[in-house]
Amino acid sequence: MRFQANRDVFSDAVSFAVRLLPQRTTLPILSGVLIETTDDGLSLSSFDYEVSARIRIDAEVHEPGRVLVSGRLLADIANRLPNLPVEVSTQDNRVLVSAGSARFTLLSMPVAEYPSLPVIGETTGVIPSGTFSGAIAQVVVAASRDDVTPVITGVQLEAGPSSISLTATDRYRVAVRELPWSTEQQEPISALVPARTLQEVGRTFASGGDVSVGITRGGDRELISFSANRRTVTSLLIKGNFPPVKRLFPDSVEHFAVIGQAELVEATRRVQLVLEREAALRYSFTSEGLTLEAAGSEQAQASEQLDAVVTGDDVVVSLKPQFLLDGLSGVHTEFVRISFTRTENPNKPGPVLISGQKSKDESGTEEYRYLLQPNLLLR
Repeated sequence: MRFQANRDVFSDAVSFAVRLLPQRTTLPILSGVLIETTDDGLSLSSFDYEVSARIRIDAEVHEPGRVLVSGRLLADIANRLPNLPVEVSTQDNRVLVSAGSARFTLLSMPVAEYPSLPVIGETTGVIPSGTFSGAIAQVVVAASRDDVTPVITGVQLEAGPSSISLTATDRYRVAVRELPWSTEQQEPISALVPARTLQEVGRTFASGGDVSVGITRGGDRELISFSANRRTVTSLLIKGNFPPVKRLFPDSVEHFAVIGQAELVEATRRVQLVLEREAALRYSFTSEGLTLEAAGSEQAQASEQLDAVVTGDDVVVSLKPQFLLDGLSGVHTEFVRISFTRTENPNKPGPVLISGQKSKDESGTEEYRYLLQPNLLLR
């Protein structure tokens, strides 16, 4: 095998191919990146039995072939090569990488022992890349990082004929985003995708065209694929039933406050500075506005007041500041609406519902909703 490629294009392709590989693996062969050259160009692939990544780039192919080499080492080398054409060739069981006067020799890995890459099924639907990337960022923050309960470490995709929703929860909060998509599928579809994988998909396909989504059912290995710009990521779906958290959202709320999104973010970041780890901030909503209070310790306290328009009675809630900031980061309007739900106990506030608001008087769309439990969450 021997080919020549643009240095920046090659470096970007290797970085993409190895991005989803685990930092440590019990099978060294899975840390490799598979390089294949044909008359049509160059492809790079990685696969660890759960997630795969594939990319095709243009290259000047002198000798077709395939080779397997350490992915992260090749990525580090490609990133440091001088800005000159990269030439890669094989010689016996070694891979030669050069650019200008820089030369590297890497030991190749046995291609015959590398697992076959997943077969991608037909496209299920198409989503604009920018919209999809933004929606993923809004939702994945609420996914659990506790592997004890795998089903909530994923993001639930539920698709219909004209729209798709993303839902994530970690028991303390729920984030939901609705967005349009194009599909010929008339029956509802659902897929539970690992949040970490979906987050990388959002970063990878943040711009440029549409993202094609394919869900492959049948057999023991149910897959989802994301493709755009000659790049493809596949992932095994998480098995199990995602909790029915959407029913926690109220149909309507008459008690709410409207505050400037940026002002609330900055005030929360300031006041939380005196808090001990995992402590909550106290938010008092009254007819005079919003007061943030933090009793960090005997040495430090903090408070701040903000303008807020409150509809309904005065209310006090304690919220974990980082969880609130995660929800506010998903609000892309000038104002945020914080709605107060009710519980059977009149002395205990229900979850707060965060959504966007176009102005102090005009409500925004409900494409994005974030439900947060108000109490000292991790005492």
